[in-house]
Amino acid sequence: MRKTVDISPLFRSSVGFDRFIDTLENASREPVDEWPPCDIVKTAEDEYAITLAVPGYSSDALTIVHEPNRLTVTGEKLHEDREYLHRGMEDRPFRKRFDLADHVTAGEAELANGLLTISLKRELPEEMKPRHIAISSSPASLKANANKAKSRKQAA
Repeated sequence: MRKTVDISPLFRSSVGFDRFIDTLENASREPVDEWPPCDIVKTAEDEYAITLAVPGYSSDALTIVHEPNRLTVTGEKLHEDREYLHRGMEDRPFRKRFDLADHVTAGEAELANGLLTISLKRELPEEMKPRHIAISSSPASLKANANKAKSRKQAA
């Protein structure tokens, strides 16, 4: 049984998180399709890998599309004319979507032994990385800061 979470209080106290809130709302509405099964692994500080189990799919039958903040993997096998006595392996068409955080890009993809592995990396632009701000301690600036502090105390 799936519970619905009311996130309307977040709208009252957040600014600029629209995409995040939309992602939460969409996740609660979209039906969950667990096929094909997948693993998401953190491989390093800002690196990840998604591995999907796609046995029997060739690289020609798989498509990977990277859009801003979304990775979509689709697969469609060409059905051969065979008479199956028992069919236990799935080979249905699929579309698997992964919502990506800002500045996460898809790297290489590898198909080996029925496992499709896609590498992802978060690359923050230089202007968004933390930076150190130098603190000056010249006598003139210290005196100016002391005068400002005195005038604030007197005004209070």
